[in-house]
Amino acid sequence: MKKKIAAGLIMLLSMAFLAGCGQSGEASKEEEVPEVVYPVSIDGIEIRVGETTVQTLLDAGYSVTVSEMDSNNHITEYEIDPEEQLEAMSYYSGASMWITDSTFAHISMATTGATRMGDAVIARLEFNMGGEPEEWGIVSLNGVPVNEINQEKGHEMFPDFSIYDYYMVKYGNEYNYSLHFSQQNDLLYKFSVERDYDVDWNGNGQ
Repeated sequence: MKKKIAAGLIMLLSMAFLAGCGQSGEASKEEEVPEVVYPVSIDGIEIRVGETTVQTLLDAGYSVTVSEMDSNNHITEYEIDPEEQLEAMSYYSGASMWITDSTFAHISMATTGATRMGDAVIARLEFNMGGEPEEWGIVSLNGVPVNEINQEKGHEMFPDFSIYDYYMVKYGNEYNYSLHFSQQNDLLYKFSVERDYDVDWNGNGQ
């Protein structure tokens, strides 16, 4: 079972974190201003990307799954095993979680040291809101239910974000945010919060 689940994490990238590899001309750590981390809540459970572990979702009763496609393009879904050991300094994506029958989130996780999957930190969340907007209030961004965030509200909440038609984005030193608004009802229907890990994309794990 564990072997199949590991295979299902087809996006598994064993990559070395390049922390401490500063470049000339960059501001020193002492001069950097800490970025604001905007929390996400699911049914009252606060999640801070880059800090909260996957176990928090499991303890709340949510099923985090990965999918595996065979040679016949048949997809089988597996629940993750929180006890499965993950490699140190690695980044894993390809997991997902249904929040309601029509709303789901994609999940990525990261490790610093070798650890069980349940203790891996949530590195990225991408929410896709489905069904009726009345149901979207189960998810909140920075304390505001998603079904109350239209473009005007989004501009008010995040004045430092870049604004485009039906889209807002911010690329920070550590955290990236993207917000998509519906052209039908002007409400936030898709958004992502991501901790930007500086990793070796060669996938050598060293």
